[in-house]
Amino acid sequence: MPETKWQVTVDKDLCIGSGGCVLRAPDGFELDAARQSCARHEVMASSDAVLDAAENCPVEAISIVEEGSGTVVFPPED
Repeated sequence: MPETKWQVTVDKDLCIGSGGCVLRAPDGFELDAARQSCARHEVMASSDAVLDAAENCPVEAISIVEEGSGTVVFPPED
C-alpha cells in the first residue's frame, strides 16, 4: 500500500512564531529568518508529529491536505 503524502502549508499572516511546531515536529518544520514557521518540504509523508504540531498551533496557522485526493486533514472542516 502506498504511503500517504501530505501537502503542508503555514499561513504567514497567522503565524506568530511560537516555535511549538518545530519542537513537536523538527523534521517537518523550521523557523525562517523572520522567525516564522515554514514547512521543510512542500510535500511530506504523513506523520503523527506533523499532525500534532498542527493541532497544537496556538493560531491554527498550519494546514494539511492529502496530496492527490485533496482531502483536508487539518484543520477539520465544519
